[in-house]
Amino acid sequence: MTEAPERSSLSSSLYSLDVNDPMSELIDRSDVDPDVVAHISHLMAALGRLRDAEQQISEASQRYMQLGRTDMRALHFLIIASHSATVTTPSAIAAHLGISSASTTKLLDRLETGGHIRRSPHPTDRRALAITVTESSREAAMQTVGRLQAQRYHAAARLTPEERDVVIRFLTEMTDEITLRDEMWAAVDHGRSAGAR
Repeated sequence: MTEAPERSSLSSSLYSLDVNDPMSELIDRSDVDPDVVAHISHLMAALGRLRDAEQQISEASQRYMQLGRTDMRALHFLIIASHSATVTTPSAIAAHLGISSASTTKLLDRLETGGHIRRSPHPTDRRALAITVTESSREAAMQTVGRLQAQRYHAAARLTPEERDVVIRFLTEMTDEITLRDEMWAAVDHGRSAGAR
């Protein structure tokens, strides 16, 4: 057995098909040109670097805002709602996050205590509440993680319309390929709370 490669070398191989699936247990590529396999591995590595960059931004924004991942997702949802003049209710937030009403209440309590949101009467439904993001939190998010994420526009703008169509088709098809459907292993909870921050 060979010694473990250096960290940098191993990291560069994380998305290699030949390293991840050396015996072709997952993908039969016996009739595929090795150059094609290598090119696809480069593409997977590029996607991996994008995910890593987005993860780093997400973690940095959570530290800056002093909020958890679910809290940040709720805040983003509320910012989009404010920009589109949409009245947002607790039930809409729960549906977006895929969490229970009880977990949503706890989440909103945290955000309100932290000065990130306001609860107010719904303008048309007396049984509901309207949830809005505070201007200070909206501005803080927009000028930090929002401004950095917006830089992706420049990469897309540099493509021709035809190139963008290819990227859109590729990302759409890849999303369809990996979307969870009836996989039994994905339904295992192990008691983890869906409302975790």
